[in-house]
Amino acid sequence: MSLDKDTVRKIAILARIRVPADALDGLSVELSNIIGWVEQLNEVDTEGVEPMTSVADMDWPRRDDEITDGGRAQDILANATDPEPAPGGKDGGGFFTVPKVVE
Repeated sequence: MSLDKDTVRKIAILARIRVPADALDGLSVELSNIIGWVEQLNEVDTEGVEPMTSVADMDWPRRDDEITDGGRAQDILANATDPEPAPGGKDGGGFFTVPKVVE
């Protein structure tokens, strides 16, 4: 595919790149070469080739993604200067109290 100066000018406008008029000829040749190379890649037979995320085939160790509350609310609140107990006296999560900053 060959790009002319008008197409390169439109691409530059869409990409919000200022390209001087005297550079449009050279840029159109460069972009045409790049597009030609990408078109060559479309000719490669990739039938039966699995997609890759890395050139090295490896499996990373994974852990189960489990949601927990941490179970350490009381330990954390022990550091608070003026903790607010949990509603209803439950062992769950109390709150940190902070000074009022809005008047």
